[in-house]
Amino acid sequence: MMLTQLRPNEIARVVAIEGGYGIRQKLALRGIVEGAIIRVVSCHGPITVEVNRNLVCIGRGMARRIMVERV
Repeated sequence: MMLTQLRPNEIARVVAIEGGYGIRQKLALRGIVEGAIIRVVSCHGPITVEVNRNLVCIGRGMARRIMVERV
């Protein structure tokens, strides 16, 4: 499922990131890599997630490329 399908306070593991080197690099700099555990904080406007105790805002277009599974 896509990251955009999660609701606030749901926790998930990143299983895949669709896209090329550029998007993977941008997300990796924010701590979002395959295997990372994330918690959705807000779904209004950009998606806000908590990863490694940091809050990260991601645009919806980029969030649609992040595949996750609930944990």
